[in-house]
Formats: sequence, structure tokens, C-alpha cells
Amino acid sequence: MTEQDTRTAAPRRPGPGRDAVPVPGSGRPGTGARVRRRALRAALLTAAALPVGTALWIGVTGVLARSEMLAAQRDLDGLRHPAAADRTPGTAREQLAAVRSAARHAARAHRLTGGPAWYAAALLPVAGDPVRTVRGAARAADRLTGQVLTPLADALPAAAPDGRGGALAEALTALRRSAPRLVRAAGVADEVRAEVHRLPAATWLPAADRARAGLSRQLDRLAPVLTDVSVAARVLPPMLGVQGERHYFLAFQNIAEARGTGGVPGAFAVLRADRGRLSFERFGNNTEMTAAGADPGLGAEFAARYRGADPTTVWANSNMSPHFPYAARIWSAAWQRHTGERVDGVIALDPVALSRFLGATGPARTADGTVLTAQNVVDLTERTSYAVYGDQTRRKAFFVEAARAAAARLMSAADDGRTLPGLLLAAYGAEQDGRLKVFSAHAEEERLLASRPYGGVLPDAPGPFAGLVVNNAAGSKLDYYLDRSLLWDARGDDCSGGGHPVTVTVTLANRAPAGLPGYVTLREDAPPYRTRPGDNRLLVSYYASAGALLAGAELDGRPALLSSGTERGHAVFTLDLELPARSRRTLVLHLLEPRADHTPVLLRQPLVTPLRAVLKPGGTCRA
Repeated sequence: MTEQDTRTAAPRRPGPGRDAVPVPGSGRPGTGARVRRRALRAALLTAAALPVGTALWIGVTGVLARSEMLAAQRDLDGLRHPAAADRTPGTAREQLAAVRSAARHAARAHRLTGGPAWYAAALLPVAGDPVRTVRGAARAADRLTGQVLTPLADALPAAAPDGRGGALAEALTALRRSAPRLVRAAGVADEVRAEVHRLPAATWLPAADRARAGLSRQLDRLAPVLTDVSVAARVLPPMLGVQGERHYFLAFQNIAEARGTGGVPGAFAVLRADRGRLSFERFGNNTEMTAAGADPGLGAEFAARYRGADPTTVWANSNMSPHFPYAARIWSAAWQRHTGERVDGVIALDPVALSRFLGATGPARTADGTVLTAQNVVDLTERTSYAVYGDQTRRKAFFVEAARAAAARLMSAADDGRTLPGLLLAAYGAEQDGRLKVFSAHAEEERLLASRPYGGVLPDAPGPFAGLVVNNAAGSKLDYYLDRSLLWDARGDDCSGGGHPVTVTVTLANRAPAGLPGYVTLREDAPPYRTRPGDNRLLVSYYASAGALLAGAELDGRPALLSSGTERGHAVFTLDLELPARSRRTLVLHLLEPRADHTPVLLRQPLVTPLRAVLKPGGTCRA
């Protein structure tokens, strides 16, 4: 063995490029600590930058989303109404293009506000409120344009470019085919409306609050319209004879003499509907129906409420109740007793509704050359005719002729593709005013009609309610000159008396001028006290919430005694009131309501002059 072989090899220190096991504490002093400090600084800087970056991202995308939302709003502002009267083929295409453009902008706004940054920021308490509002508003606008307005625009038929017949039949077929889509769209609109109402309304960012408030107002207007359209899509086709012939009793209400549903029933007609073709089989006046009373069995409550007025036997009193289905059932039964014919439903309208229709169709002309227009039909039928036709028989004949002329004009317009959309829009306006009411003798159709204003139903749901109803008790035609106002004030918060205090102030004014025809100022009630021409007498009924109590009342500042009753669950308080010509009387009711912490449902009785109503909801009761 050589010397080299027998030497012991010295251990080698690890060097660069050589594999080695690291030794704790090896290397230059402080190296590990510096590495850890650098890592910690990087982590802290990253953590600090995240909120700034998130805020910057939300700010930039928020500005872009706002631009998209404004663009969508501009598109929708160009639409007067989703069922606008001017739906010529060209206009319909433009409106559909505007809806689709709005849908694209709203979808982009929704995408811009839908990322993880927006989601996380919306979860922050207080600080995240406007983020949650903007994010929710963008999502709501996307659903509104894409799932509601687009299918609605596709479903509604356009006006025909010419005057070919059969327009109503074609529209009913299209409406029936579109009914499922319209029902879905109405359901989505209700969902979106509820979602927007749940969004924060008062945040630290006013712009977000304004956006939510504007969208909420739009949805509050649109959702009921869509529900009305969806109901119409289900009931109009069968009611207008798509599945077989139908017949309806149509009553023209004379609002110069007030009744619960509007005016006293005057002229009438029988409407025939067969596969969308409308025609009138008969016209008549109230004299023919005087002895045609019939009792359809409206229950003990109805009998007790109207005992003495005999609404099932006295034709002029048949619609004293504001609940239209009561009058409709009485009229249907009376017609069957009078003729042996059953009808499939009842329709009621008044001269204001006729003026709406004539505004869409153009003037109508009676056999004697009288021209009926949207501007003169109310005055002509409710005032002028009483001076022109002194003889009662001639006057009633004029009313029938006016109804016949207007009906013929309406039938012609309904069959004309150019005028039908405007006529349908006029009908919708009259329904919303309560001046066109519809009842069906078919249970499922009536169930749907009863859920909407045009069903004329006195609602029986619990909650705050306010309704002023007057019935003419003089037999005069002086309600043409009647003004009504209602102030409902629940601002009191002392509920120690067992309910929420509500003060209702009713003001009635008689503007009847001197020199009116005798038939207008007639006093068929033959009062035991002295009256002058133009003095009126009214049964004034206030419909309160279910369970409401009357704590006291004053008439013109003096204690007044009112009778009480119930109708469809509502507490009803009634005063027999003499209303002299050119006088004003004020009735104040002090009520204890079960709940009055939000605005009540308001019943508006349609007369010549609309009711002026002010509702002042209060706050939470204190014991």
C-alpha cells in the first residue's frame, strides 16, 4: 500500500454547485431573518393593495355599468307603452328593436356588476349597501328587459297596414297563443319587483338610491299592467267567442244619478260574440226592466245591508252596492226572468268610457244626425239632453239611439286592423278608471276577472281600507254637479283606546246652477221638509277596514249620528245627507282601525267629477 493510499481523507466543506444538506445556523448571520421580513412586507403590501384594487375595480366597472344602464333607459324611454296604440308594422319593429337594444345594455350592466369583487363588497355591512343596491338593480334591469319586455313585445300583435276585417278575431287568436308567455312574463315582473323592493333604499351613495327608486317606480307601474295583460290573454279569447258563441248583458250607467258601481242603469243592449265577431242583438231602456226584478240569492249580509232599498226588485236600486258582481248577478237574473234567455256575463260602462272609445274610433252619428264625439258625449248624455228633450219618452229614446250609434262605431273599429290597437288601449284606460266593468258567469273566468280592477270587486282582504260611496236618494240627476273629496289621516299614534286612530274627512259640494230642467231637479223622495230646485239628497257611506270602530262623527262641526253595518267584511257607516244647491258640507269620522301603519287600499266610485283623495299613513302605535 502506498503512502497516498494509507492517508485519511480530510472532510470537504460544501461548496457552490455541490449537493449538501443544509445545516441550521449555517451561512451569513441574519440572512433568514431578512428573507422572512421581505416575505412579510410583500404579504402586507398585497393585503393593503387588495381593498384598493377592489375599490378601483368596482369604481371603473360601476361607471361602465351606469353607462349601460342609462343606454337601456334611453331605449325604454322611447316606448310610450308596451301596448301602445300606434303599433303599425314599422313602429312595432322599431319598438321591438328598442326593447332588444335595452336588453343588451342591461345584460352588459349585469355582467359588469356580477364578478367576485362586487359579490364580496356587497357583503360588507353598511359600506356594501350601495354596492348591493347597484348590483341588484342591474340584475333586475337585465331580467326586466330580457325575460319580461322582450316576450311581451313579441307577443303583442301589430296593427294591420290596411283596413281589412277580422282584426279582432286575429288578435284573439294571437293572444290565446301567447298566453303562456305573458303569464310567465307577469310572474317574472312580480319577482323582480319584490327583489328591488328588498334592496337597500337609503345608503351613503345618493346615486345608488336614485337608481333604485327610479327602477322601483317603473316596476310598480309595469307589474300590474303585465298582470292585467296576462289575465286578459286567458279570459278574452273564450269570453269573445273563440271557443263558441257568447252573449252578454251590457248596461249603460247614467252617472248623473249616483249608484254604488257608478250610475243608475239606463239604456242597455245584448252583445253577441262569435269567434271574435261582435254584434248587438237588442237595445232597450230602463223602463223595459222596471218590473223585471229577480233575487239571485246574495246572502243574509247583503239583504241586511240594503233592507228597504229592495235592490233585487227595484231596477233603479239594483247597483247600490259598490261590489259589481252583486249588480251583475241581479241584472243577469232579471234578464233571464224577463226574456227566458241566459247570458254569459255582464258588462257595464258609462259616458266617460264612451268618450275614451270615441277618442280612438272617431265620431259616431245618430239617426237624427247628432254627432257624438269624445269631447261632447258626456255633456250631451248627462246634461244637455235633459234641456233639449223635455218629454221623458223622447229623452229615453235618444239615450238608446246614442248607445246604438256609439256601439256601431265601436264594432266597426274592432274589426279594423288600423284602429283596433287604439280601441284596446282605450278599453284598458276605462277599466283602470273603474268605468268599464266585466263579470263572467263562468266560474274560472270570473275568478281571474275578480282579481283585477275591471272586475269591480269590493276587496275583502284585511288591512287598511278607505272607500267613499254615495247613492242618490232624491231621484234627481244632480250628481253631474257633485264634487267629492276624501282625507284619510292616520298620523295619530296613541292606540290606548284599543285601535289605531284614523280621522276621515269627507267634503261634498253641490254646484247645481239655477234654472235647471224640472226632471234634473226632481225630488222623488218627497221629503217632509221644504226644499228648493237644485237641492240634492245623498246616502253617504264610508267603507272602513274590517273591524274598524266609529268613535264619533261631526257634520259641519256638530255631532252626527250614522248607521252602521258590514259588507264583505268591511265596517260601513252611512249618513242620510241633505245637500242644498250651491252648498258644501263636511263630514268628519273618528275611527279606531285594527291597523293603519301604511297607505290604505282606496275605493274610487266613478262619477262625472273624479274623487279627490289624500291619504296620510301614520307610524307605529305607542301604547
